[in-house]
Amino acid sequence: MDQIVRYFFDFSLMSAYWPDILRGFLITIEMSILTVLIGVPLGLAIAILRLYGFRPLNALIILYIDFFRSIPQLVLIVLAYFALPSFGLMLSPFTATVLALAIVLSAFSEEIFWAGISAVAKGQWEAGRSTGLGFNQTLVHIILPQVVRISIPPLTNRAIGISKGTTLGSVVAVPELLNVTSSIQSNVANPTALTVGALLFLALFLPFVRFTRWLERAYAHPRS
Repeated sequence: MDQIVRYFFDFSLMSAYWPDILRGFLITIEMSILTVLIGVPLGLAIAILRLYGFRPLNALIILYIDFFRSIPQLVLIVLAYFALPSFGLMLSPFTATVLALAIVLSAFSEEIFWAGISAVAKGQWEAGRSTGLGFNQTLVHIILPQVVRISIPPLTNRAIGISKGTTLGSVVAVPELLNVTSSIQSNVANPTALTVGALLFLALFLPFVRFTRWLERAYAHPRS
């Protein structure tokens, strides 16, 4: 038992490397928040654009959605960081990772919001228009509130899953939590840092998971 504690919970190593681990943890939090703050609103905006029914634009939207839902997140991160400089666009590892994850999240979010829009009965549109509201007013005041309620359960779960992709940033040397703890483990030949990293990931995402469960209960679309 003492050997397991020394190997996985070496407190002297924790103390020595804690500042580095904490910086990596804060970067992971920042990347996760930015991914959601960019990806979800972008997905909603694309779904709303699709609603206006411009066929050429809708064809491009569907191509965008299908492409970014199909390509692995890691491949997209590598392309953003290593391929875009060939076209004169230089991105930092942090920016390339967040941008790639946000784009993927936007594609999935659009499909979730679009499914929510499709689930709203046509009578809701007709009721709004019959009261004198225009198309945009009906969309904002009647349709979108229902769409958001319908979309919360699948959207929150998808956001959590894609936010965990911040660990993929280690491939392009983002100093996030997994990169930092892996480097420490390699340097000292002791997995204590990885143990701390795993506990910090749990501390980060478990409350988020619990919060999304509360959202699902509080804002779930009422059953008929």
